[in-house]
Parts: sequence; structure tokens; C-alpha cells
Amino acid sequence: MTRRIFLAVFLTALTVMLGSSVAAFFVFGYQAEVQYELSLEEVSESLRPGVESMGSAYLMQLPSDYEIRLTWVAANGDVLYDNRADVTMMENHGDREEILEALADGVGRATRQSGTLGVQTVYYATRLSDGSVLRLSGTQDAGRALIYGLIQPTLFILLGLLLLSALLSARVSSGIVRPINRINPEDPGCTPVYPELQPIVARLSEQNRRVRAQMSEILMRRTEFDTLTDHMSEGMIILNDRAEILSCNRSARLLFGLGDGEIPRNVLTLRGTDGFRAAVRASLSGENGYDTMEREGKYYSLLATPVLREGNVEGTVIMILDVTEKEERDRLRREFTANVSHELKTPLTSISGFAELIGNGLAGEEDVRRFAGNIYREARRLITLVGDIIRLSQMDGGEVSMDEEQIDLYAVARETVERLRNVAEDRQVTLTVEGEPVYVSGNYQLISLMIYNLAENGIQYNREGGQVHVRVRRTGKGAELQVADTGIGIPKEAQSRVFERFYRVDKSHSKEIGGTGLGLSIVKHAAACHGATVTLESEEGKGTVITLVFPLPGKEGAT
Repeated sequence: MTRRIFLAVFLTALTVMLGSSVAAFFVFGYQAEVQYELSLEEVSESLRPGVESMGSAYLMQLPSDYEIRLTWVAANGDVLYDNRADVTMMENHGDREEILEALADGVGRATRQSGTLGVQTVYYATRLSDGSVLRLSGTQDAGRALIYGLIQPTLFILLGLLLLSALLSARVSSGIVRPINRINPEDPGCTPVYPELQPIVARLSEQNRRVRAQMSEILMRRTEFDTLTDHMSEGMIILNDRAEILSCNRSARLLFGLGDGEIPRNVLTLRGTDGFRAAVRASLSGENGYDTMEREGKYYSLLATPVLREGNVEGTVIMILDVTEKEERDRLRREFTANVSHELKTPLTSISGFAELIGNGLAGEEDVRRFAGNIYREARRLITLVGDIIRLSQMDGGEVSMDEEQIDLYAVARETVERLRNVAEDRQVTLTVEGEPVYVSGNYQLISLMIYNLAENGIQYNREGGQVHVRVRRTGKGAELQVADTGIGIPKEAQSRVFERFYRVDKSHSKEIGGTGLGLSIVKHAAACHGATVTLESEEGKGTVITLVFPLPGKEGAT
């Protein structure tokens, strides 16, 4: 900008100087011509008296090198005298402009190329008293000499003025630009400037205010966006149309093993599967891309959606969802279906076999009675199994009525123990209950079912002469129900799985006593419905202790 201002000022000054010089030369030339005519007029007035009194004799006595040409012309145009040429050789001058003008007006002037001298000549003619005309003429060599003499000093002056103009132009341009360069873009109003810049400063200040407001809003929205996306459990990656990463939230960075400052430029360089890259490429071509990834035992579903504007792909949004729980549910559902099929097949096969023997008449009277007993037991086992499956399904689907009421946990435990008294006596197991009245909010049937299953397991998996002890008490954590037995115990490696559906530690013993493998699973689900916690302590060969802790009324849950 400084250079442009310098050139503008300098060229302006140069143009003005050159124009002034040319105008001055023209003025000098004109003034020289005027002055020369005046000098001719003065000489003519000085010579006029002598010529009128003495005629050509007066003119001939003038010096031979007289610098002005003198011509005396008669009224009829004949040349009477000329100090530069032979009058006998000169033509009639009656048609000369200055002669005609002098004869008519007394004075005549003209400037033309002299036919005799061959140069630009100035003529001045005056009419004498006898009607003749005295004409003086001369070339403008003197004026031109004056002008030519002025060229050299004028050039030096111009050169000096050009240097001065260059210095002044540089100073002026610097002076114009310096205040502009001193303007602080962040705060234009803090720098003093000349009045002409005030509108620009005011506009810059207003523009800065708007930009700061817009940047503040953008930053706030970006912060909100980053905060929201970083707290998402789902991974999210935003790409432009060249697969370059514009945004990558915390979940996505953790999934791909990236730190906060380790986000690569291109998404295709991430540690992804071929399916992941194919999904990205599909989205960049305008189609939705899908993939399922497995990372460290977890499963993720990926959806890459193109961002379109007027039919053109401008970017991609990649959402990565943790579907581990869904995959686990699907796995459990498949296992549950397989286990149910297996558990149902065994008693049905027995019932079908016994019925076939009886129907074909291959069984005797004693065998029929025995087969009928077996069919009854297997049918009861089927009924129990189907009932447990229905309860679990209802609890899984939230279909169990949870009309809560205040329940005395100790009273329910005593009633349940009484229902199992005969079973315990048959197994020669001592069944006892102790405690204090403790009220909890819950479903009576589910709480009774939990106590029944725990106590029944304690009886069935016990030894002759063993004990099952049920205790109810109030603790700082809540209402505690504990069922302890002196049975066969659970191996340490199996303790984490005993609450799974159809899991049996001793399968042969379980089938022998008719267990379904769903009792502890029902206990776990029913406890979850009541917000209760379940803990298990067991030592193989010494017994098992299972403890339920229910939240007391008015508390959110046990701790």
C-alpha cells in the first residue's frame, strides 16, 4: 500500500512539474514575441522622425550591422530602401499583410516565414506622414535563445524537484500508512488516527464487536457440542467429504485407543476392520454404511450416514453403539432356548416311553403301577419347570405385578419354613428360623418364593443330619434375610455362575432330586425387582450362606 501511495503522489508531482515546465516555455515564448514586437515598435518610433525628414539618407547612415532589418516602402508598394537586400531585386510589397494593415490603420503587424531570409520573422509597419510605410522586421532568435538558455537550468531544477518530490512522496505515503499500520485490529479505537480514518476505525470496531459476538456464540455452541458428545456413551465421528476427521468424541477415541491429542487426519488410518473402512467408503459415495466390530470382548454396531446437500456428499456422521448387552441377551436367549428344550425333552421322553410300554401291553400290573408313578413324577417336574420358566419370563418382561405392601419378613420366613417342614424331615434335615419382625415394601408372593427356593435348596443339597437355618434381622444396611446350610457347598469356580439359568453344580444330584436349575435365578431376579442385594458365601463340603438385604421403607436401597 505504501508503494502505491508513493507512486501516486510521485507521478502526480512529476505530471504537474512537466506540465508546468511546458506551460512556462510556451508563456516565455509568447512573452518573448510580445516583447520583441514592443521593441520593434519603440525602434520604429525612434526612426520615424529621421526618415520623414531625411528619407533614405537617414537610413543609410545607420550601421551596416544593424540587427533589425529596415525596409522603406512607397505607398504603391515599391521598395524604396532595404538594409539587407538589393531593392532592385525585390518584388512589390503592396500585398504584404503588415503593409496593407499599416496603410489602412497606420500600424501593421505580422509574423510569417520570410521569403527573403527564410526564417520565422516578426514584422512591424508604421505609416509615415507622406503615405509611405516604414517596416521593421527581425527573427525571434533572441526569444528562442532565451528559451534554449532556460532549458538546462530548468532541467536541473526539475531533477532537484523530482528528488524532492520523491522524498516528500515517501514521507507523505509513510505518514498516510503509518497510522493505518498502527491500528490495533483487536481494539481499533485505542489508536489515535487522523479524522479521515475515523469512519474506517468505527467500522472496524463494529465489525470486531460482531465477530467477537459470533465467535463467542460459536465457541459456546462448540463447547456445548463437545460437552454433549464427550458425555455420550455412543461413539461419534464427523468427517468431511475427503474422510478427514472434523470431530471425534471421547467414546470413539477410547474405542480406537486414541488420546486427546492423537486424532489422525484421515479416518481410514484408524485401527478399524475392513468392514469399517467399507462402511466409510459407502457413506462417502452417498449410501448408508454398516458394520459390527468386536473390541476386547465387547461388540459395537457402526452406522455411517452421509450428509447430503443438493445431492452432493459433504461429509459423514459415524455413530458407534455398544451392543454388547444386546449380544449377551441374544446369547443368553439362545442358551435359554437350548436349555429349556433339553430340560423339557428329558421328562417328556420318559413319559412317552412309559406310556408306550403301558399302551402296548408290555408292562405287568406291578410295572404299570410303577410306570404310572414315574409318569406322575416326571409330569410334576414338567409342571414345576414350566412354572419357573413362566415366572422368569414374567419378571424379565416386567409383567409381574409389583403392588407393594408392608410385609413382615420374619412372618413370611416362618410360614415358608412350615411349608417345608415335611420335606426337611423326609431328608432328615433340621430346619430352624429365628429373628425379629422387620417390615419391608414388596410383593408377598415373590418374597415367599425367594425364601422357599433358598430353604428348599438348602434342604435338597444337604446331607442326612444336616441343618438349614433361616435368620431375619434389621441391620444398618437394611432388612437382612440369611439362609445358611451345612450341605455339600459350592466349589469356588462355580460360585459366580450358580445364579445363571439351568446351571447346576452337580448335575447328576440335581436330576436325582428333581431340580430345574432355575431356583437361584428366580431368587436373583425377584431380589432385583425389590431392589435387594444378594451375596453368597460357600465352602465345598462345609455349607453355603446366602444373604438377601432389602431396603427398609423410606430408603432408596441397600448399601
